[in-house]
Amino acid sequence: MDVTPPLMLHALVVFIFILICIIVYLVYSFVSREETIARMKAQQDKLLSSFNELDEQAKLIVRTDLELHKTREEMDKRLNGLNALQRTSRQMSQALNESEIFQKISPSLFGDLGFSRILIACINDNNLLKVRLNIGYKDSRADAILKEFESEETLKGLTAALSLNNCPTKTRERIIQIFESDHFILAPVTAQTGAIGFVFAGYGFNAPAMTQGDEELITILAGQIGQSIENARLFEKVFLSSQHLELKVAERTKQLATALQKVNEISRKKSEFISAVSHELRTPLTSIKGYASILIAGKIGDVPAAVKERLSKINTHSDNLVSLINNLLDIARIESNRQEMKFALYKIKSMVDNVADLLAPQMTAKGIKLQQRLCTEVENIYVDASQVERVFINLLGNAIKFTPAQGTVTIGVSPALDEGFAVLSVSDTGIGIPAAEIQKLFNEFFRVDNEINQNVKGTGLGLVLAKNIVAAHHGKIWVESTVGTGTIFYFTLPASQKAFEERINLEKNYAA
Repeated sequence: MDVTPPLMLHALVVFIFILICIIVYLVYSFVSREETIARMKAQQDKLLSSFNELDEQAKLIVRTDLELHKTREEMDKRLNGLNALQRTSRQMSQALNESEIFQKISPSLFGDLGFSRILIACINDNNLLKVRLNIGYKDSRADAILKEFESEETLKGLTAALSLNNCPTKTRERIIQIFESDHFILAPVTAQTGAIGFVFAGYGFNAPAMTQGDEELITILAGQIGQSIENARLFEKVFLSSQHLELKVAERTKQLATALQKVNEISRKKSEFISAVSHELRTPLTSIKGYASILIAGKIGDVPAAVKERLSKINTHSDNLVSLINNLLDIARIESNRQEMKFALYKIKSMVDNVADLLAPQMTAKGIKLQQRLCTEVENIYVDASQVERVFINLLGNAIKFTPAQGTVTIGVSPALDEGFAVLSVSDTGIGIPAAEIQKLFNEFFRVDNEINQNVKGTGLGLVLAKNIVAAHHGKIWVESTVGTGTIFYFTLPASQKAFEERINLEKNYAA
């Protein structure tokens, strides 16, 4: 039996199977490669898209960086300009006249801002434009620009800043023609009265455009110039007024000094006249009083009662007249600084007790109670004791006279010092003084018009004498009073030699 065909068939089947596997493998490999290629192509497209996005982002970053750099340069320029403008404004604000204002504006300011042409003009006293600062123009050209500017009606009424960005076409072309600058800022210098000039800032032709920051800086500078000019003019006006006032004050002071000199001369002559007359009157009065006393004593024979009564009146009136003459003499001597004062440190308590003992009979007769409100903080005063006792006697005597029976009179000393001076007072519960007459109390021979003064005679010199004595101690005296309630006289006296001497020096310095 021949077995060759089955073997061949088997071999053929194996061959076909292998061939099929190879074909399948080749087909599978081809399909896998296509899928790989497609997948890789998709990844390539994705990478390309990402790359394009990154490229766009890189371009955006570059553009943003350039813009930020440009913005930073602009901000740096503006900041430097503001700093320079602040320094210039501070210097201008210290100027006291218009010329000095423009001297404070440094050309470097505009160099920092990048301007190549600057022209500042303001009206003068004749209301004509005058060049105040010129950078980048010849003087002749600057003068020509002012003439052209004044002839341009659209520019004469300038109220707001003009630039290439906000200027009407015709106006822009005219400004470029006049100022010969392609890029410009034209800002008005204004005051309360209106526009008084302008500030022009520009670049030459083919220069970069100006920014909003440039416009703001020039506008601020123009405003500052206007404010500084207004302040300088106001200062000049005030200064001239002050000088005029000083001249008037000096003239008036001279007139017052002349008048005061005349018053002092009249006062001196009055004091001399009073002294002379008083001396002349004292001699016959002494004789009259002496003869009256002799007659009353009956040394030259018996005198009838009626005659003795009249002689007593002569004697009494002579005493009153002698007292008046003595007061006049004392006032005249104190006013003319001819009264010798013997200053020393005295205890206030001792002086008050002496005066109280002297006037005790008068107070007892009316049932008046005397109170002493003396403080221990101020015990001494540096005075002429005899003269100050006369002040107490006059003030206390008036208080007794104008206080009703059973009333109260008080002598007081304040516990506080007035610049080293003791503050003393004499108060009463009397009839008081009308407000209209208080200012007249220290006038010579003035007496308050009341019932008591009508019945009791007086000279009207007691308070004048008291005032002069206090003034001789460089103190002061004043009065407070309410009608129907009472009166308080206050006066100050030095509490120490040091305070007395300091007050004298102070008054000398004040007079000088």
